[in-house]
Amino acid sequence: MTPRPALAALAAIAVAAIAGCGGAGGDAEPAPAPSDPDAPVSGTLTVFAYQDTITDEMLDPFREANPELEVKTASFGSNEEAAAKMAGGFEADVVEVCLDEMSALTDRGLLRPIDPAGIADWDQLVFRDADGVRDGDDVMLVPLSAGPQGLIYDAEEIAPGEIDSFADLFDPAYADRTALEADYPLPAIAETALALGFDDPMSLTPEQLEQVKQKLIDSRDQFRSLWRSDADVVNLFKSNEIALADGGPGLTERIRDTGVDARWVAPVERPLSWVCGLAITSDATNVDAAYKLINWQASPEAQAIRAANGYVVTNPKAIPLAPPGARKTADPSSIDNAIAETEPPDYQEWVRAFREFQAQ
Repeated sequence: MTPRPALAALAAIAVAAIAGCGGAGGDAEPAPAPSDPDAPVSGTLTVFAYQDTITDEMLDPFREANPELEVKTASFGSNEEAAAKMAGGFEADVVEVCLDEMSALTDRGLLRPIDPAGIADWDQLVFRDADGVRDGDDVMLVPLSAGPQGLIYDAEEIAPGEIDSFADLFDPAYADRTALEADYPLPAIAETALALGFDDPMSLTPEQLEQVKQKLIDSRDQFRSLWRSDADVVNLFKSNEIALADGGPGLTERIRDTGVDARWVAPVERPLSWVCGLAITSDATNVDAAYKLINWQASPEAQAIRAANGYVVTNPKAIPLAPPGARKTADPSSIDNAIAETEPPDYQEWVRAFREFQAQ
């Protein structure tokens, strides 16, 4: 699953409804942790996030526990959209951030570092030391959800044990029976880099990126499809057009629901994983309430709700509270060695390289 639905129209309506006149200046110093984390909070808290983070299911328990606090919400479709609206004057206390697109926010100075001492379950959280979560000594966000990217295969077509590496996506034995994610450049380029033996796929040199591009171009006929949505992959497996693809455990379960004996494999190179969480904005006016919300979202109870909705959680304490059927795919131990997808410093070069591949 991905936390990035197409919500531009909804977001625009929501933002217009509660927009203020902020966006100027901002505090770059770490947001002080509340002196008493159990103290009641009041006033108004504005949360700007992907839709799944601000549903009533996620927020109603927090509202009930903080009856003197008014919680306002607005949604967006990407961190770039969020940054543009915040820079243009939209005021928020808390914003959702994904590591692979956070530069739109950090480059504008829209985030304020967080004091991890203010997060009760901080020492439990997976990815708490990932690049992006930490910027030097500063903690920029609290990671709350993730999604591993590995390999999916049809066990009726490919024997269990045959698939164990991203290099298998390029094996001629599976030519024209393979699909590759093409929703955006990062997964395909990073997977190809790992298949070529590059250990740090998020920090490719220009020479390595050129090799990756050429590998993809030379292998274009290997792929029956370049998929852009979960529905694409489900239909390709269901129609028996492919037997192998990149993807995550949640997508694998959707394929299995159609009757295909789909299996998910964490590749030997280590899986990739997107990572998203909540941050405090540099213009936040209700910092104590911001910490309280983030603590709720990081709590086992809130994380169990994310687990039930198909996400990998970052707090392992949530697993016993999650529905039994969701515990396997939600377990953060499945990604404790994953490579966090972070935005490459030369991302526009990645975009150009991937477009050359797609044009073939």
